[in-house]
Amino acid sequence: MTTTRTVNTVEEVKALVGQELGVGDWLEITQDRVNQFADVTGDHQWIHVDVERAKASPLGGPIAHGFLTLSLIPLLGQTREGVKVSLPYKQVFNYGLNRVRFISPVKVGARVRMRTSLQAFDEISPGVVQMTSVQTIEIEGSQRPAMVAESLDRMYLWPGTRRSDLYSSRNGGRSVARFGRGRLRERGGQSHA
Repeated sequence: MTTTRTVNTVEEVKALVGQELGVGDWLEITQDRVNQFADVTGDHQWIHVDVERAKASPLGGPIAHGFLTLSLIPLLGQTREGVKVSLPYKQVFNYGLNRVRFISPVKVGARVRMRTSLQAFDEISPGVVQMTSVQTIEIEGSQRPAMVAESLDRMYLWPGTRRSDLYSSRNGGRSVARFGRGRLRERGGQSHA
């Protein structure tokens, strides 16, 4: 999937609720990455770091920590292609998670990628919006995902951005989005004062 479009109004984002936003590139899970995660977190359980012992287990080899898989959301999201949400925000914060499920173990050497769907889009208060996304981390060649998580991103819009600035309007048959202090930005890239 390639980047198909950029959405920059609340109406456009709300229309995407329930739809897939995109999918990222594959990433190989290496033993070195697993070992580094174990060092950072102090979780040196043998199924993750003792390769020989893990080979003798029913899993047949070491697996990534569930929380390592979860922590890959930002990295895997960087390569996501599909729909890009581009509201006029000054800051975006990871607001947390509603729900996380580790469904299948990720074996060292496996490749994973992330598929993102928009579950909800809410206006929290004036100038603050929140996106709830379903992040599904898939394992190459597996029918079952490694993990499914509901992530929350909270966007703080630029001061002076009026609520009406976030909604598209029609102007001579062209769809435009309003951004701050009376400026219009046409989706074709032309600016009008």
